Amino acid sequence: MKKNRLTVNIALTSFFIALWVAFNLTVAPLSFYFTGLPVIHSVVIFFTLLLVVWATGQFGAASLVGIIGSAIALLAGGQPPILGFVPGAIIFDFVFLLNRHQVSTKPISVAVAVLASVVCGYVSAVFNGFFVLFLPRVFTLTVWAGFVVAGAVIGVLLALPVVSTLEKAQVKKVQTE
Repeated sequence: MKKNRLTVNIALTSFFIALWVAFNLTVAPLSFYFTGLPVIHSVVIFFTLLLVVWATGQFGAASLVGIIGSAIALLAGGQPPILGFVPGAIIFDFVFLLNRHQVSTKPISVAVAVLASVVCGYVSAVFNGFFVLFLPRVFTLTVWAGFVVAGAVIGVLLALPVVSTLEKAQVKKVQTE
């Protein structure tokens, strides 16, 4: 029986949407409660985005995770700063066009992953700082954004060993033939 690649990618994207919601409703509030900083929240966001890009290799998957996952999390009682990661997830998708949505431990792939995470972390921090949290401009552009970007880079550094391990286990993609 042949499986349709689109169906597989929808299932994989749905899994990561559920993971996004779970992280935003559990890890994010706990991290803010204990630290008052966006670092851990940013880690789980970019960890999830990198893994969905790796799993699907398809443009739009990260955007869907950010948009649908954030909408569900908000409807389930999540906090408004989730919204800042929506534009970040969309831009993440576009930056990964540089690498045709391929994630691996090759230097160019790592560079694209770090670039996407840094740029998108900064955009998310600025969006949240200006439009959701109403933080002072200089604080948003420096301190707040710095913490979010640090979390984004940590998220990539945690996701890449997971990708490497899955690659070694030959779990690259669900077979569709």
